[in-house]
Amino acid sequence: MDTILVTGGAGFIGSCFVRQWLAAEQTRIVVLDKLTYAGNLENLASVTDDPNLVFRQGDIGDTSLVQQLLTMYAIRSVVNLAAESHVGRSIDQPAAFVRTNVVGTFQLLEACLEYWKEMGEQARRRFRFVQVSTDEVFGELGAEGKFFEASPYDPSSPYAASKAAADHFVRAYHRTYGLPTIVTHSTNNYGPYQFPEKLIPLMIQRALEGRFLPIYGDGSHVRDWLFVDDHVDGLRLALQKGKPGQSYLFGGQCELSNVEVVQAICRIVERLSSKASRARCRSRIQFVDDRPAHDRRYAAEIEKAGRDLGWTPRHRFEFALETTVQWYLDHQEWAERVLQNVYDGRRLGLPRQ
Repeated sequence: MDTILVTGGAGFIGSCFVRQWLAAEQTRIVVLDKLTYAGNLENLASVTDDPNLVFRQGDIGDTSLVQQLLTMYAIRSVVNLAAESHVGRSIDQPAAFVRTNVVGTFQLLEACLEYWKEMGEQARRRFRFVQVSTDEVFGELGAEGKFFEASPYDPSSPYAASKAAADHFVRAYHRTYGLPTIVTHSTNNYGPYQFPEKLIPLMIQRALEGRFLPIYGDGSHVRDWLFVDDHVDGLRLALQKGKPGQSYLFGGQCELSNVEVVQAICRIVERLSSKASRARCRSRIQFVDDRPAHDRRYAAEIEKAGRDLGWTPRHRFEFALETTVQWYLDHQEWAERVLQNVYDGRRLGLPRQ
């Protein structure tokens, strides 16, 4: 059976990829996930019984396990979504990001290279290794302009540096060994099932609980917001149509400052919520000390993805954000379970003393 391997498939973006793939394709998908705090089998609950889904718990750095999966299921492509991804946590514990994002990706590449070399000629031509990266590897933009695929790397945080290092290894394995690799970069994702430590789900949770809403610095930091389903559309197209050695940028074409995003969340919460304690959400916005090396602005030029892959974002921010808020409102038990004994909402990424 035609089979792909998705690493990190129980995480936020990974589980969306798996659900979307199983709904649209007739091929098998093998998920490898370490099930750290942000990876959760509940994210795959709706597809657990699908006969085309195989789940294995494990680490991308476990070369023998990866080789076993590649061979056992005759994997024809790999989508690497396994990563530590929170900037604040990378400031507090950078070593974990080096282990998973750099060393883990290197070990995954090693296993895939050895497997690919033993394939028949036709299978080798079809094989793809898709590295899912971030626009943060490019650093900070000024007031104007956007990132392109050829933008120079200039990471600011340990997270961005670890993803940049992984990207360089992926490209090097294509240039040196011929492994058919593709690198994708996306802007900030949001949507259902996102662990409540990132800006949008954290602010939704705090707003629903009637707590204060902390925003770094003056709140003017700008991000380009991309609904997770649109990102996954792009990843599937990159897998199907992308050319080895190329990279593709996915962005929502929706630049908003952090304070604008939080205000939008408050307007929706105030409208959808029935509890009096959730009223006047905007009055609970508080500005707190900025985090170290906090890039001012990101934005992506998506012309290449449109031209080469036929991709464009489908969801408007206002509608998709309301869908997201409603999902968290309807899934408070999910949020309580994934947060229990894992994250209490405290601030991460404080400057080291």
